[in-house]
Amino acid sequence: MKNPKNILISGAGSGIGRALAVAYSKPNVNLFLCGRNLEKLQATKILCEELKANVLLEIADVCDEVAMKNWIEKIEENHELDLVIANAGISAGTAGGLESFAQVKKIFSTNLNGVLNLIHPAIEKMKERRSGQIALVSSLAGFRGLPSSPAYSASKSAVRVYGEALRGNLGKIGIAVNLICPGYIKTPMTDVNEFPMPFLMAPEKCAQIVKRGLEQNKSRIAFPFPLYFVVWLATLLSTKITDPIFAKLPGKKSL
Repeated sequence: MKNPKNILISGAGSGIGRALAVAYSKPNVNLFLCGRNLEKLQATKILCEELKANVLLEIADVCDEVAMKNWIEKIEENHELDLVIANAGISAGTAGGLESFAQVKKIFSTNLNGVLNLIHPAIEKMKERRSGQIALVSSLAGFRGLPSSPAYSASKSAVRVYGEALRGNLGKIGIAVNLICPGYIKTPMTDVNEFPMPFLMAPEKCAQIVKRGLEQNKSRIAFPFPLYFVVWLATLLSTKITDPIFAKLPGKKSL
């Protein structure tokens, strides 16, 4: 969608979410930003208001289904959402041992249930007017199960596949659905990684790529291309080849 006026972004307190909020900031744009940390959200708000955007903050956790529904219904009383970006997510892995069940549940709750809690109230409103755009942030890690971060890669895979299915389903009634699959982006989430991250990208560059892709209604916005190509190729190769390679990847810190 070109020139959306009413935009909702979750996880807008830092990283990709903040960069997207800034990228969309301009006069006559209403930004509805959600996050769990008031101080971080206020920092994002200042940056966006400097660019003359109108910013409204909501301190809430995407894991809270009722809170997400109430928030979106409140917004829709006065503003019809044009674009909803389900960006909030967490990451953790198996460094130092096996992944705990508690960690698995927390990652799935945020990365998958959090996405569903956010997009479905918005979809119900968009269905009524047969227009709107839903963007789901997945990851290149969602193309193949990674032993270094099982729950993270699985949760992002679920988001990707669900979004691809939704696109075909909702496109029939005028609602666009787009998948965002970034590689390594320099954010607080990746700052804790103690291993090389190929093609590490600034969040501002990431946001511009995503914005262009959404304007063009691309089904899958996957980048950077060299890393995307490697990941895509790995899905075509026999697991006899790829399993030993992926098993050697460095583990990400646990929660």
